[in-house]
Amino acid sequence: MDDEKLKKQIGANIVSYRKRFGMTQATLAEKLNYSDKAVSKWERGESAPDVQTLVQLAELFSVTVNDLLVDPNALPENPGTVERVMGMAVEKTLKRKANKKIILMLSSILVWFVALLSFVVLSLFDVPKGWVAFLYAIPVDAIVMLSLRSAWKDFRWNRALISVIMWGSLLAVFTSVLVFVTPLIWRKLWMLFLLGIPGQAAILLWFEIYRKPKKEHADG
Repeated sequence: MDDEKLKKQIGANIVSYRKRFGMTQATLAEKLNYSDKAVSKWERGESAPDVQTLVQLAELFSVTVNDLLVDPNALPENPGTVERVMGMAVEKTLKRKANKKIILMLSSILVWFVALLSFVVLSLFDVPKGWVAFLYAIPVDAIVMLSLRSAWKDFRWNRALISVIMWGSLLAVFTSVLVFVTPLIWRKLWMLFLLGIPGQAAILLWFEIYRKPKKEHADG
């Protein structure tokens, strides 16, 4: 199958699965962070999604990437050069995504292991309230996730992670003061969370300013 035929086949499959899931072009575009014009071009066979977007489409429709590349009504045949190349690229992309997920999980486990180790050491030396270490693990874990994803140029979760860092830090400080400092200031300690209100507003506005524009098209 040549390139043009493959584009039209991908487009026809996208139309079929989109309608099966009751989605409009605009709805599908929103889920993929593309414009509806891009989706329309895919469905007309004028262009094709890139490999990463094909993986997203497959996950969204609960099918394999191969299901998006072939004619479901055609008899089995030896895949052409284009399909083989696309299949190899998809396989590499999936493997890369899996490796990144493993790295993220290992990094998160390491953070919580350090928190657990801190708790155990403090407990061995009879230091009270050692469980507070777990609260500090929340913003630290988010910082590690933010650093790794930013290094991979994956900014989809940045806003949520920065929010977790801010609120997690406030919670950790609040709890530390609550359990270690004199009770005289407990009644006013809740005001610490007021700092999070302008902080959250600043985070939302910052990401609104630098929000990535939706992609108009993606030629295969």
